[in-house]
Amino acid sequence: MWAKDPPLAKPALCSSDRSPATLASRYTLWFCVDLTTSIRYVKGVGPPRARTLESKGIRTVEDLLFYLPFRYEDRSNVKTISQLVPGETATVIAEIDSCQMPRLARRDLGLFQATLSDGSGQVLIAKWFHSPFLAKVLEPGQLVALYGKVEWDYYERALVMLHPEYEVFGEEDELAESLHVGRIVPIYQAIGKLTTRVLRTLVYHALESLDHLEDPLPEYLRRKLELPELNQALREAHFPPQGQDLRLLNAFRSPAQVRLIFEEFFWLQCGLVLRRRKARLKRGIQFQLTDRIREQIKKMLPFKPTTAQKRVLGEIARDMASEHPMNRLLQGDVGSGKTLVAAEAAVIAMENGYQVAVLAPTEILASQHFYYFRRLLEPLGYRIGLLIGSLRPKEKSWVKERLKYGDLQLVVGTHALIEEDVQFHKLGLVIIDEQHRFGVIQRQKLMQKATAPDVLVMTATPIPRTLALTIYGDLDVSIIDELPPGRKPVKTYHVTEDQIERVYSFVRREVEKGHQAYIVCPVIEESEDSSLKAAEQTYEHLSQRVFPDLRVGLLHGRMGAEEREMVMDQFKRGEIQILVCTTVIEVGVDVPNATVMVIEHAERFGLAQLHQLRGRVGRGSAQSYCILVTSRLGDAARERIRTMVETTDGFRIAEVDLRLRGPGEFFGTRQSGLPVFRVGNLIRDQELLELARREAEAFVNHPPSREELKRAIHYIQRHWQRRYGLIEVA
Repeated sequence: MWAKDPPLAKPALCSSDRSPATLASRYTLWFCVDLTTSIRYVKGVGPPRARTLESKGIRTVEDLLFYLPFRYEDRSNVKTISQLVPGETATVIAEIDSCQMPRLARRDLGLFQATLSDGSGQVLIAKWFHSPFLAKVLEPGQLVALYGKVEWDYYERALVMLHPEYEVFGEEDELAESLHVGRIVPIYQAIGKLTTRVLRTLVYHALESLDHLEDPLPEYLRRKLELPELNQALREAHFPPQGQDLRLLNAFRSPAQVRLIFEEFFWLQCGLVLRRRKARLKRGIQFQLTDRIREQIKKMLPFKPTTAQKRVLGEIARDMASEHPMNRLLQGDVGSGKTLVAAEAAVIAMENGYQVAVLAPTEILASQHFYYFRRLLEPLGYRIGLLIGSLRPKEKSWVKERLKYGDLQLVVGTHALIEEDVQFHKLGLVIIDEQHRFGVIQRQKLMQKATAPDVLVMTATPIPRTLALTIYGDLDVSIIDELPPGRKPVKTYHVTEDQIERVYSFVRREVEKGHQAYIVCPVIEESEDSSLKAAEQTYEHLSQRVFPDLRVGLLHGRMGAEEREMVMDQFKRGEIQILVCTTVIEVGVDVPNATVMVIEHAERFGLAQLHQLRGRVGRGSAQSYCILVTSRLGDAARERIRTMVETTDGFRIAEVDLRLRGPGEFFGTRQSGLPVFRVGNLIRDQELLELARREAEAFVNHPPSREELKRAIHYIQRHWQRRYGLIEVA
């Protein structure tokens, strides 16, 4: 790929001009690449390295250039060993004179030690503890760069660097002095055996081999927001110019980084706006809102709806009455009555002669929804069915047959609803609960069983605004921000496990008042961790020793559906006073008389799960309590527990949870529908996401010209799937 010019004099170690641009004059380019070129054609990338890069999803030059450094180091302070001062952090380039692995006073700490010199008259000792592998990496005669803090070792009577960062230079490494030291240096996450130094060199070669680079961002937008062009942004994000503020770089707020983050968010938001606009142009079902529907809904309601519930139902009803398909997100905190609103929407569809499909992520939740809908709707004459994987083949066939011919008006199910042999007579409304636990393709398979059905997405997991803009940016949003009347906030307390007897005494007092209690354990059977109580063991202990005079029940996920339902019915009727359970009761359980939620080993639960469990109490007019019992707490667990004690606001809890776990862990799986970002970070870059959303809406709705919008749509269609892992744009 490259041909060398006549040899040039090697620059001095501390040469002031070490930029890659200056170094490029040493080479004559005879082969140019563009962003779509395979990574295999970048100088320095052979087949083995290409396979390593491809394992990380880096297949093209574009992928490599958008693999940005995760931090930066200022290595412009290059000194000779004789110039070093104890206490300072500096870069030294020196030759290894000797290496050894000394043992320390009857203890082998895996110490690797190297002595280095650079001809300045002094030596430097570098030490790495617990690093015996360095004996295979560093050896006498090598030229290395060390970066670290300098100390004076009185025992060695020499300058020492403890655990410095190091990079080994090859004999003819002409890039070493310009890329790896003497400047602000990018630090990359290693990929397999490809170190940060190797990646730095590969990125340099890719940048210098690029031919003309077209900037996809609209020019007016670059000028308005004062963003650098793409070519400049990529170069400066990898190799910042001299004088760049290191703090801005490490905060990902340099002009180059801001440009790349904004662009990634901008094209995502443009795609979401276009997708929403496309959906609104489709012809859908125009449901009629009749007096009979209003009467049926009134008969169904177990209590007077809240103002928020009435407002949200009004939004849904208007959507369903329009000639375009509804695509709406129904969001609310635990206990706010989302499922009741969904049942009201189902009545509208069924009274218009259409079927309703309710998709739940687990069999337990599907079963709970089935019993809830059946209790509300069957007295009104509607026919309800359940389709889950654990049903017997004969039962499945019966449900599928009744769906096909329209005998069932509403079906609740899991992934079994998506199977190809499931056919609907006249599907008109799809309700998806906990959408983020389904894959995009799975959701589409269900919606393809009808022609443009209305879609209502529910989530019991409060989602911070930033994530909602990203995941549900193509949906209209309804929020139930009010609890049913008469409910009091749940009081939450934290106790350590040595106070468990006091907790049980409190539970007894509440039961003696006529109330009920949950005691939640993390697992079913005894685990290898002896400190972790199992639900079955806890049940035996409580029923036989602590509460032998009270009625204690057991509920867990390994029970059959009928057995679980029997236990829950007994608890609802008050025949069971204390229910020992696992997280099977996390969602969908509504027992107003239960006032105490004891969560043992609460440090083992995530914030969202703790909040969902707490939401099982506080559903009546009596004051309710949540008691978090923990053993030893780490920093993250301590913050989770503190957050639970301080607030019952699900959205605030979600913000903390997002910050603690990050977006990927927040939703659990890659298939959640969360876009894959190469540069942007949903926690760090919230204000840039908001800016990108506003600019995207303005651009799509009021483009500078039709040609500009066409170019943008074409660009998004080519990059949407590959860049974000999403499908169906416009």
